[in-house]
Amino acid sequence: MKQTRLDQLADGIFSIVMTLLVLEIRVPGIDGALTNDAVIQLLFSAMPLFLSYLLSFMLLFTYWRGHHYIASVLAKNIDTTLTTINAFFFLFVGLVPFSTLLLGKYGMTQAAVIIYGVHIIIIGLLLYWMRQYVIASPTIRNSEMDHTQLRHGTIRLLFPVISAVVAIVISFVNTEFSLFIFTLAILFNLSSRSTTLFEKVVPIGSL
Repeated sequence: MKQTRLDQLADGIFSIVMTLLVLEIRVPGIDGALTNDAVIQLLFSAMPLFLSYLLSFMLLFTYWRGHHYIASVLAKNIDTTLTTINAFFFLFVGLVPFSTLLLGKYGMTQAAVIIYGVHIIIIGLLLYWMRQYVIASPTIRNSEMDHTQLRHGTIRLLFPVISAVVAIVISFVNTEFSLFIFTLAILFNLSSRSTTLFEKVVPIGSL
């Protein structure tokens, strides 16, 4: 299989899934008199769906960017095992609209937070597995990475996973703070300086 075909499949899946997210946000009907206050109240009632959409859109963007780097920049060719790992990765990416809608409608429940967190963990670990396979595989040529680049990549891949684990644990006490942890993890990966700042606070050593 040519590498461009995997790139095209990834772009297609991500674009469809990111579009499906917004389709779940619908304008509800108004019972009673049509007034500005009624419209504003409806908008506030839909805020959890908007926030879950924003959260998952940014999450998918960071995963798309990470996947592009691993499968198209780091890897110079692909093999059957790498495409199989990608299949599992795409499988769980495709389920993001489901867990997003669950979080948007029932975000104050522990069950919704746990399901969303587990989803993040699975996708993050699959992406990490993909990178490790590209680096270690004898059949795949890859770009050389120095120790700093490798360490920073590891932080970016595993920070959302660790954050999701923390969010799940915290959900037993406070689900709202769990949602904050999810948001923090995504903002971390959106920043180009986050890994450098992270290392100043928590020395990573030999990651």
